[in-house]
Amino acid sequence: MSERYDTGMTTRRSVLGDAHVDRAEAAKTDFDAPFQEMITEGAWGTVWSRPDWTKRERSMVTIALLAALGHHEEVAMHVRATANTGATPEDIREALMHVAIYAGVPAANHAFKIVKETYKEMGVKP
Repeated sequence: MSERYDTGMTTRRSVLGDAHVDRAEAAKTDFDAPFQEMITEGAWGTVWSRPDWTKRERSMVTIALLAALGHHEEVAMHVRATANTGATPEDIREALMHVAIYAGVPAANHAFKIVKETYKEMGVKP
């Protein structure tokens, strides 16, 4: 694997946690291995590893984008990752307020529901 892959895997583990990454790696097959390598290098080794934003800032933007696009499972995954990124419930609320204005109230409304359910599962009181 490449140096970017190694960097990406380190960042991915620091954001999503070892348990999540270990499950994803265990579920990997020959069919999706190239895709997993690509997202580890591209998303985690390039974008998430850049020095100009903190993991907290990237977390807020990622959740807002995922909510705006209706990627609900990914919203929940990245809300769980806030335990590692430092994004607070207040940060996420503000990001979703932006979603409401710039991507639509229905997208934000559903995202608020998902975030509240995920926080409940995490034992976090927003």
